[in-house]
Amino acid sequence: MPAQKPQNENDDIRDRPYLAHDDILQLNFIRSPGRYIFRRHYRAGLRSHLMEVLDPKDVAREKGGVRVDGLWLFPRAVPLKMLRIFRRRFTDLTEAREEIRRVKTVQACLAPDHIARPSEFLVDYLGPGKWEILLAGLQEYVAGEVLEPWGELGERHLRSLLDRMRMDDRREPSGARDHWMDQVRTRAEEFVSRVRKLILEARLVPDLAGVGNLLLTRTGGIKLVDINNISEVSPEPIIPLDDRGYPVCDKSIAVLFHLEEKLTGRSPRRDDPLYAPFLSPERVERVKAAEQRFHLSTTATPLG
Repeated sequence: MPAQKPQNENDDIRDRPYLAHDDILQLNFIRSPGRYIFRRHYRAGLRSHLMEVLDPKDVAREKGGVRVDGLWLFPRAVPLKMLRIFRRRFTDLTEAREEIRRVKTVQACLAPDHIARPSEFLVDYLGPGKWEILLAGLQEYVAGEVLEPWGELGERHLRSLLDRMRMDDRREPSGARDHWMDQVRTRAEEFVSRVRKLILEARLVPDLAGVGNLLLTRTGGIKLVDINNISEVSPEPIIPLDDRGYPVCDKSIAVLFHLEEKLTGRSPRRDDPLYAPFLSPERVERVKAAEQRFHLSTTATPLG
């Protein structure tokens, strides 16, 4: 293990609103100096820090530019991996291992086509004056456009996402767009089917409701890129809340219904045994109230 690095005894990395490259190098389990540059990713937020792992040569080209056909270009450095540092605190090793078990279960069901492949690890983290268990992971980097969970998801919107992903293409084969739309619907059907299987067999559901958690790729695939809030599925009258008070189970199942309705071309039934316990008007209203309480608490309470 690298030598212990000095830090403020009252400073816990999990409580910081964001991290920079030097903050990562100060961690007791990271080698310094290292071979890579760490840069905050825009999806870092409430439940984890998310850092791009970059090749210094790519960062140099991004900053200094490269000359192509007489023009200076400044290509953005593409991450080699994503480093995720979970904010959640664990009471003991058993609890931490259970979280990894959930991640592995979700990965087994959705991989390889529908999840950014994660590789979690537990480390001894020197927090404020004591050693603690910290969960982190290196994750596959996925290029794509955010698939808004509550978006309209019509053909016009999907084609606009394709346009953004193919801005550099100068020629496009005839019929390529129609083929891509067919791929989106086929892959969406596969994604919905896999998540349904996960819910019915493992009684788990990942957070599908968070903005930026689902990406639409250039090949028409749908990938889950955020695996830091996996919920047990419970149709009991008491609405399950995550560790921050968000009704992630109910909201994720509602998103799954929305995706199935808008992307697959099917007409899912609200009385489907999977959906019915979660989509009754009375329960939806209680979930909405819980969601409002969550948003009020996050605006009133500092991060962490």
